[in-house]
Amino acid sequence: MKQFKLHSFFIALAGAALLASCHKDKVAPTTDKPTAQRAGMYVLNQGGVGHNNSTLTYYDYSSKTLVADQFSAANTAQLGDTGNDLGIYGTKMYIVVNNSNAIYITQAKTAKQIKKITLNQPRSVVFNRNYAFVTSYNGTVSVIDTASLTITKTITVGDDPEQMAISNGKLYVANSGGLLYPNPPTNTLSVIDLNTLTETKKITVQVNPISVAADSYNNIYVLSLGDFNTVPAGLTVVDATTDAVKSKPSVSLGYNVPIYAQGDFIYYPTTTDNISFQIAVYNTKTQTVSATNFITDGTVVTTPYTISGDPSTGEIFIGDAKDYSSNGSVVAFDKTGKKEYSITAGINPGKIVLVNK
Repeated sequence: MKQFKLHSFFIALAGAALLASCHKDKVAPTTDKPTAQRAGMYVLNQGGVGHNNSTLTYYDYSSKTLVADQFSAANTAQLGDTGNDLGIYGTKMYIVVNNSNAIYITQAKTAKQIKKITLNQPRSVVFNRNYAFVTSYNGTVSVIDTASLTITKTITVGDDPEQMAISNGKLYVANSGGLLYPNPPTNTLSVIDLNTLTETKKITVQVNPISVAADSYNNIYVLSLGDFNTVPAGLTVVDATTDAVKSKPSVSLGYNVPIYAQGDFIYYPTTTDNISFQIAVYNTKTQTVSATNFITDGTVVTTPYTISGDPSTGEIFIGDAKDYSSNGSVVAFDKTGKKEYSITAGINPGKIVLVNK
């Protein structure tokens, strides 16, 4: 989403070379404006597909130090291949590592491993009422009890499910079909009733849905990559009350399709050439684009790979993958779109989460 971002397999389709790179134990950021109740920021770096070099960067707000791989430091072990998603629920953190077929459950404050769950090509994780839901490329959503840390149910959805979002008592799952190549990808959004934990329907959206976000007005936003040929990437807005498609706003998307909801706004990257990017701001209350570029001070983000934020301050964080093969960065902006600071991340920073004190 899930933030997901340009996912590893689509990077391969786009022909980007993902190579290994070295990290130092601590790297000093430029400047900092820490948030009072936050302990720090985790950044899950995907690394390169097949290079077994995923890392978990940790930036401590108090000491202003950056640990390049907190998972390795806490566990004397490597994360593995293609870390794809990251989430904190209560005192635990869930790290989804796609190509290593692993979900690491750790202590949120230290990243010390509590348990490892093996799952076939897991992709994304969301949480609801003491359950963690994890998509898997075998066409399922696994339901993990967050107390026992065991899989209690497996729900069949569509082909190659990616990101998810929760709204109006339902879980919405993007079925990409991205691995069906050379056959065309699929175009459905599964709807799972969170009371019965069963799929109730599939909604037709634009082809190859990847990233999903929910607003506070019972709307679901789905970014799709298209078929990389004749069908372009696009945005679908779904009414979570009726499960009907409300609109398909005109957008110019590239191969990078992270999406993030905060307050009354949805943030996502746009481009016309896959070279220069802007961060569009979509007003969820008026259902209109309120800004073609959130960044107002001229700061350049080369390759926006993930978008996150801090609702308590209005800050927006953008992970920049740069050239996909060397260390990326995370740039923090205030709510007016002006840069506050940046930190060095690992290769392909794909998910950002904040941990409280």
